[in-house]
Amino acid sequence: MRVALWRALHVHADPAPHVLDDEIGLQLADPGPDWRERGDMTMPGVAGVRASMVARARFIEDLVAERADAGVTQYVILGAGLDTMAQRRPELGSRLRVFEVDQPGTQAWKRRRLAELGHGVPPWLTLVPVDFEAGDSWWERLTAAGFDPDRPAVVASAGVSMYLTHEANTATLRQAAVLARGSVLATTFLLPLDRLEPDQRRVQEFSMRNAAAAGTPFVSLYTPDEMRRAALEAGFTKAEHVSPDDLAARYFADRTDGLRPPRSEQFLVAEV
Repeated sequence: MRVALWRALHVHADPAPHVLDDEIGLQLADPGPDWRERGDMTMPGVAGVRASMVARARFIEDLVAERADAGVTQYVILGAGLDTMAQRRPELGSRLRVFEVDQPGTQAWKRRRLAELGHGVPPWLTLVPVDFEAGDSWWERLTAAGFDPDRPAVVASAGVSMYLTHEANTATLRQAAVLARGSVLATTFLLPLDRLEPDQRRVQEFSMRNAAAAGTPFVSLYTPDEMRRAALEAGFTKAEHVSPDDLAARYFADRTDGLRPPRSEQFLVAEV
């Protein structure tokens, strides 16, 4: 919900043109009229955080569109949460088989909210419930839901790696590395605190304290070299680091309001 609200905050607080125009997540979350006064919407550094959230989503969707143009027909979102690509961009989603993977309770709630808002679940979108705490295999659930492992896919995992152990992240990389040739994994990761400037370090420390208090502590932070090496050792043939500076040049270069994504969150794009 927090990520969905940050995406909506970009539309409400920042002038056009918007990097991503997403208020459907806000409608799904239904946080009440005072949502902009929440502590996580007014915390130090929140402008950079919302910039990072919309840049993250836009980059992945542009990658999916690029790969769809090249013939890829499957898109998997790990830890989908309140991702709304399917609702906002049906012209892209309908060209693909889209699989959203998340916890059963989260997905049941999202399915109900989509129905209440009149969106429903289109035939090309499959919600794949995976009970991670019970030891479910996301790969087995995904293939059982109709994913074809012999055809290339885009797999996205945004805002997830920091909550997983290094062993769990390595296992995910290894599983994704055996996808069909032509597949690509796009995943975000957070830098260690000692790689951040003091103001950005304070923002990340604030986020880490909140995450720990909510029972979902950050347990894995990576340097770009560590993440690239982990992907190559897992079996990917190519691993590219995409920095916030790259995203800023692509999506924020013409802005005059100073809105930019901070250095804390980085991207890895790995190809099979």
